[in-house]
Amino acid sequence: MEPQSNPHLHSDIQPPEIHRIWQCLHQIADPELPALSITDLGMIRAVTPLQNGWQVTLTPTYSGCPATEYLIETIQETLAQAGFSAVHIDVSLSPAWTTDWINADARQRLRGSGIAPPQGLVCEKTANIEPIACPYCGSHATEKISEFGSTACKALYRCRDCLEPFDYFKCI
Repeated sequence: MEPQSNPHLHSDIQPPEIHRIWQCLHQIADPELPALSITDLGMIRAVTPLQNGWQVTLTPTYSGCPATEYLIETIQETLAQAGFSAVHIDVSLSPAWTTDWINADARQRLRGSGIAPPQGLVCEKTANIEPIACPYCGSHATEKISEFGSTACKALYRCRDCLEPFDYFKCI
């Protein structure tokens, strides 16, 4: 099942509330990347009407993500405040979340936040061939300092041109 990246794709046959729910979900920031929403990251896979409420399918960025419970509570609170009751959160781990689900606008905002966005699923294998670009100056003269940056999903790099350290969001 592909992530539902465009909630308006079938807007003519969807209940109008689905668009409002997607708007609400887009307002929820990722706790580790506050410049991005959970929809920017592709963590929301589907919004489905139920007989007496709504189901939101959430795929955490990894199965052991410590923010999963926080996100479930935040989704329920946000939707309740918007007038949506009986919201069931379905945490789906299959297929596993991938950095390919991060939208293009979010990748730009990562750069603007000083984080190099993931370069694709093969980037770790090709990092020596295609160096990670510095989010500050755009230089490819970069080097990995540590496999882990501010979080486990990021590696710490340094630009040899502007000398700035930066996180690289690893490919998952």
